[in-house]
Amino acid sequence: MEDLSLHILDIAENSIDADAVKVEIKIVVNEADDRFTLTISDNGKGMDAETLKMVRDPFFSTKTARKKKFGLGIPLLAQAAEECNGAFLMESDAGKGTVITAVFQNSHIDRKPLGDIGATMAVLIGGHPDIDFLLSCERDGLSYKLDTVELKKELQGVPINLPDVLKLIKEDINDALEGEF
Repeated sequence: MEDLSLHILDIAENSIDADAVKVEIKIVVNEADDRFTLTISDNGKGMDAETLKMVRDPFFSTKTARKKKFGLGIPLLAQAAEECNGAFLMESDAGKGTVITAVFQNSHIDRKPLGDIGATMAVLIGGHPDIDFLLSCERDGLSYKLDTVELKKELQGVPINLPDVLKLIKEDINDALEGEF
């Protein structure tokens, strides 16, 4: 995957496949420590200890609806983080959800760009309007937050997945993060 927004999309879709009704995406850039941290957490069905051990194997998948049994999303994100002097951590409890954290050396030449996070969030929200998404981004005292629970309240019954609403969400996110991440 060429940028981190595509990793976010893949992992968030995994969360939704695991019956999550809330997905939190947190991006933190700490210039002082030269760290870029991406955390994706959900309240889905989680994984038992055995599944958690196998999930980094690219030839393992929990999906049964397709003929090919492989899952590259998590292994590729782990590899991307580790190749940038970072780390990858997964925590999961069956019945409670999963937390994935990828830490990168922010200045590493091979750290992938964030990409079009606005488009990624618009795709997730548009495709799953009943799921609650929370996007939070922090960098050296600056922060941005998008909470679809709050947004749905403000929309007062207007569907969150209308094209004009999704366009505004995408533009708001990209304007807020432009050049910062």
